[in-house]
Amino acid sequence: MFEAGDIREWRGHDVVDADARKIGKLESIYVDTATDAPSFATVTVGMPTRHRLVFVPLAGALVGPGYLKVTYPKNQVKGAPSIDVDGVLPAEDEEAIFAHYDLSYRPGAEGERRLARR
Repeated sequence: MFEAGDIREWRGHDVVDADARKIGKLESIYVDTATDAPSFATVTVGMPTRHRLVFVPLAGALVGPGYLKVTYPKNQVKGAPSIDVDGVLPAEDEEAIFAHYDLSYRPGAEGERRLARR
């Protein structure tokens, strides 16, 4: 895996799937609040006049020259829960993001959110 500080330097670079198909541009990183490790990225997708940010897990992701390669297929990522480019992720929407990728979701011990933007 890579350090959160390192991956932030890749903002604006291409995000591609395992078959090197471009999904969009890296917008931001969300860390797991329990570990502070990079957990999800948001990717800018959509038409030039209607962009949105979709979430993709970073588990197994690789950084290459000018791109971030994720392990999920392009169609699955583009169909993921999204927010507006200037929006924020509501805490109650976190579980749907995990469910989209068949990942288990548990909020913090006190019910706090699981993802934080860095």
